[in-house]
Amino acid sequence: MHNTARLRDFVQAFTVLVNESDDEAKLLDAGEVLLADLIRHDDWLPDAYSQPGLTEYQQYLLHCDPLERFSVVSFVWGPGQCTPIHDHQVWGMVGVLRGLERCEEFAPDPQSGKLLALGSHELHPGSIDLVSPRIGDIHRVSNGLSDAPSVSIHVYGGNIGAQRRNLYDPGSNAQQHFISGYSNGEVINLWDRSDE
Repeated sequence: MHNTARLRDFVQAFTVLVNESDDEAKLLDAGEVLLADLIRHDDWLPDAYSQPGLTEYQQYLLHCDPLERFSVVSFVWGPGQCTPIHDHQVWGMVGVLRGLERCEEFAPDPQSGKLLALGSHELHPGSIDLVSPRIGDIHRVSNGLSDAPSVSIHVYGGNIGAQRRNLYDPGSNAQQHFISGYSNGEVINLWDRSDE
């Protein structure tokens, strides 16, 4: 049995947070504390939301605020899987629950508009990355493990599966619009307490 109460508590606390403020910096600061507490424990994510795809990463919706002010998503990468270079158009927090993730950061050159590689870093369990158009929003994420899946929990300032975003071609600097959708058709029932 999974301790889904942890996710329910997180969703409730995050709802209070977005009710109190829409200031991005404050949301990221306080939200990072809430996300750190959630990913500190690995007993709450049901197996169905931590399964890698055969050929590409999976993006499972765990919760979307009824007003679409935020969404909570689990991302699962199998060995060798990665995202394309993309942006988000909203603020976001990425917290690694299991495995190892590599993040390559990019930004357009102010003069030429060409996409510049800014560097990369690794995220271990418990690590959190922040993104937004204000602080840096373009990256590519990959599984840092060659023999096991990696799982991270993402919180975005909107319904990320319905958000119009951009893919970037590093060779041509071309951008292509996309809407990611989700890998699952059902979400976790956080509100049933009959098994507790």
